[in-house]
Amino acid sequence: MHILQKTLDAPAEPRTVTVDRRSVLKAGAAVSAGFVLATYLPLTKAEAARGNPPVVKGPGGTATYAPNAFLEIGADDTVTVLSKHIEFGQGPYTGLATLVAEEMDADWSQMRARGAPADNGPYKNLLFGLQVTGGSTAIANSYEHMRTVGAAARQMLVEAAAEAWKVPAGEITVKAGRIEHAGSGRSSGFGALAEAARQREVPPSVTLKDPADFKLIGRKLPRLDSRAKVTGQAQFTIDVTRPGMLTVLIARPPRFGAKPVKFDDAEARKIKGVVDVHMIPQGVAVYANGFWAAKKGRDALQVTWDESNVEKRSSPQIIADYIEMAGKPGAVATDKGDAAAAIQGAARRFKADFTFPFLAHAPMEPLDCVMELREDGAEAWYGAQMPGVDQGAIAKVLGFKPEQVTVNVMFAGGSFGRRAQPAADLAVETAAAIKALGRPATIKLMWTREDDIQGGLYRPIYVHRLEAGLDDKGTIVGWNQTIVGQSIVAGGPFASMIKDGIDPTSVEGARDLPYDTGAFRVSLHSPASKVPALWWRSVGHTHTAYATEVFLDQLFEAAGKDPIEGRLALLGDNKRHAGVLRTVAKLANWSADAPKGRARGVGLHKSFNSYVAQIVEVSRSEDDETMPRVHKVWCAVDCGRVVNPDIVRAQMEGGIGFGLSAVLFNAIDLKDGVVQQANFDTYRSLRINEMPDVEVAIVPSSEAPTGVGEPGVPPIGAAVANAWAKLTGKRFLQQPFERAGSA
Repeated sequence: MHILQKTLDAPAEPRTVTVDRRSVLKAGAAVSAGFVLATYLPLTKAEAARGNPPVVKGPGGTATYAPNAFLEIGADDTVTVLSKHIEFGQGPYTGLATLVAEEMDADWSQMRARGAPADNGPYKNLLFGLQVTGGSTAIANSYEHMRTVGAAARQMLVEAAAEAWKVPAGEITVKAGRIEHAGSGRSSGFGALAEAARQREVPPSVTLKDPADFKLIGRKLPRLDSRAKVTGQAQFTIDVTRPGMLTVLIARPPRFGAKPVKFDDAEARKIKGVVDVHMIPQGVAVYANGFWAAKKGRDALQVTWDESNVEKRSSPQIIADYIEMAGKPGAVATDKGDAAAAIQGAARRFKADFTFPFLAHAPMEPLDCVMELREDGAEAWYGAQMPGVDQGAIAKVLGFKPEQVTVNVMFAGGSFGRRAQPAADLAVETAAAIKALGRPATIKLMWTREDDIQGGLYRPIYVHRLEAGLDDKGTIVGWNQTIVGQSIVAGGPFASMIKDGIDPTSVEGARDLPYDTGAFRVSLHSPASKVPALWWRSVGHTHTAYATEVFLDQLFEAAGKDPIEGRLALLGDNKRHAGVLRTVAKLANWSADAPKGRARGVGLHKSFNSYVAQIVEVSRSEDDETMPRVHKVWCAVDCGRVVNPDIVRAQMEGGIGFGLSAVLFNAIDLKDGVVQQANFDTYRSLRINEMPDVEVAIVPSSEAPTGVGEPGVPPIGAAVANAWAKLTGKRFLQQPFERAGSA
């Protein structure tokens, strides 16, 4: 791929940050005689009542007091950042370490990172109030926090050096991981002064750098996780082994909502290596010495299911029900003016129904979890995206207190939302399986690819009905949008997000449309379903961006307006939307004609406080003329101040590829309630020869950093559909394109 990246950090004033001594701890003996600096957020009364945190083990089994630490300095000068955000490819280990290293004036070669243990005190996500990775928030809610950690550590090291060398602290400099005093010629690495620094008081305040002085933030730095992953040294859940560990596979019901009633395990127990079989709430668990024995044992099971409360509809029937519902008034999400009257009185009226299927996340690593049950507690090793939720859930199933449960957050092979489970499904399932043994044990629960594709927790089916009116000059005078789809949060721990019947994740990106469309109304129906739903990379924006941007292009075509100029005219004071749109238009040379046999289309969308515009160039596929072949994507992103431009670029590329897979090919289909897809042969990803060239421009900004893990996904489908409409005169109103035909 050819990549163009443009970055600029505008200078800002340095900031002095107060460090509350009651909310900042330095902790005892550290790795290799180094020290640990633990920065705490203000504690609630409940958290304070828990008292001192337990001792946890650092690398090599070294005892380290305070599991809430964010920073460890080793005697070998290494600086290890404990990341409260899981690393499953989106780059938080590198990003958070960059923030610390910048303020410490560390050399990048010193920096290390690993996952922080489960603890909702210091490691809580500031948006959710729990230790959660999601919503593209890792850098956004750690930017100042982790810089403060680095600045405090630097000051403590400098003060320790000043005391040891009997010189004024103001004469000491730190550069590339070396502490120096020019007058005396003394110098030291961090490690030699770490123990002395640990003995000092945490500074009451620190001054953060002026961005004009940044040496690392804003630079392309090598990722901290890359070497371990490409050399095979990285430890994923599947790599974890424990003495006496059993492998567990679970037989789950063929229809969502079914429960196991009874089972016959006679044939399963004949399989060599099968140790035990137990019924648990989620299904029937087979325990064996290794994966294949567990798999063969599960295949040999005979299970009777209670299907009195299951989903038996097929996908076409669900969509038909939703389309009917879209014709009725829903809960009002936004209402400005009388949209119905404005449309009725318009010179020209337009209407379109958009349909979106169930989607699986299909990360490369299916779900897995290792759990050890002891008399006095439990310990788990897995890619925990919500360890702050999972810790309590495991404790509840096993009858322990949360502090008796240790969750070790491993690398994970992707997620796209799949591991962000508010009900702690994987953790609860594993705990139930180990509890069923009735004795101390260690198990590795594994999901196969088929389990993953057929296991639910999908992006729900959605239907959008859009209506709009144009006056005789082609100006939009009214916009009415009705969305029908299952609520992702209803009935779960985040149900309080629903206000006045509106699940905000169902209408985000539609209720806050940046364009001036005259009278404006968005309403919502949230029908219940037995099919378990979950957020999918970019959540509601996955469907709202598509429906609004494709419908908008239809209106521009009818009015004879250029899609770029038409959007700019409607954006008003939305300068950052306009900024990425102008940037991508210049990048793609929009005003020039596309090559013969090709056409270009545009998509623009804000999600997770980041602004992304994309232009694509398509032709008819040589293999199937009813399908687009995407040759090129130009992408402009405004995500505030950039910590690592290479990660921003990579996330835009990844989002584009992920989004293309979905809109071109992906759907989970139910037939009489049974999932029809099972593996990548029937739920296929974009192939490497189908990946377009991508050119990314990062818009300069001095605004606070925002997310990049998800915002690359929403605009891509609309951009392709709009290009296809320009090429063929037909619009895709249904996803995936492979089976949709065009309207």
